[in-house]
Amino acid sequence: MTLQVAAPAKLNLTFEVLGKRDDGYHEVMSLMQTIDLADTVLLDRSESLTLEVTGERVSGVPEEAKDNLAFRAALALARKAGRSDLGARIRLEKRIPAAAGLGGGSSDAAAVLRGLNQLWGLNLPIDVLTEVGAALGSDVPFFLHGGSALATGRGEVIEPLPDGASQELTLFVPDLELQDKTRRMYALVTPEEYTPGSVTKYRVDKVRAQRPLLPSDPYNIFGRHVGDLAPIVEAAMAVCDEAHLWTRLAGAGPSFFTLTPLDQIPQRLIVDILRDSYRIDALACRTLERAAALRMQEV
Repeated sequence: MTLQVAAPAKLNLTFEVLGKRDDGYHEVMSLMQTIDLADTVLLDRSESLTLEVTGERVSGVPEEAKDNLAFRAALALARKAGRSDLGARIRLEKRIPAAAGLGGGSSDAAAVLRGLNQLWGLNLPIDVLTEVGAALGSDVPFFLHGGSALATGRGEVIEPLPDGASQELTLFVPDLELQDKTRRMYALVTPEEYTPGSVTKYRVDKVRAQRPLLPSDPYNIFGRHVGDLAPIVEAAMAVCDEAHLWTRLAGAGPSFFTLTPLDQIPQRLIVDILRDSYRIDALACRTLERAAALRMQEV
């Protein structure tokens, strides 16, 4: 039996930093949303744990098992279950760009946790999987829930929100790798830029009321500092703003997005400017509801 598990990308529709915690992490508040750009995780029973990485977006994805978050998730789950006899063949089919602010590695890890929990017959509850996921990375717990959610704490405390109507958007993916970008982004945020979470709370209220978000609604504090790490991304976003698009950074970048559908954006901007001048691809995406984000089936 092969178990096929969806591993969708995410967007931080809002991202606020509330302050610095005693443990060294930052307290954040974020409205998070899965989108239909997704990896596929395939799981088969095996005597040992193995990892294969294939697909159109393998660049930048760790293929050494010890460095791959999905493989580490399998090890962590086996340890949590107290079992040393568990094995699986893990295959990742990559479509989400690596280190792009879209959570691809964390989504793969969450898919492995959910899939192996079923494949191995562990039947661990979601709170236990969340505990395991939070130890792997702050974004992993969100992907165990999918859909729309409010993330607080360091990003690992998840409150699922109701699914709204599917919403079209455009994702911009630069041909750019930024080393250690998340830590560097947090280091650039000053105490004067800390916020009380009011931006996120207002958008969350809209989601709860089943009101669609407008292109002007997304917010990301990291956007103020993208020019320090990626001047070309700052320049490209400025070009989009001049074309009356509301663009916001995806996570810590370098990808960015707009809630404007791709077919409503002038082709000259997409092709002549972004693709040819800045080496940035534009992808048509849409928001993904919880059931689709958590899809798992035997194939």
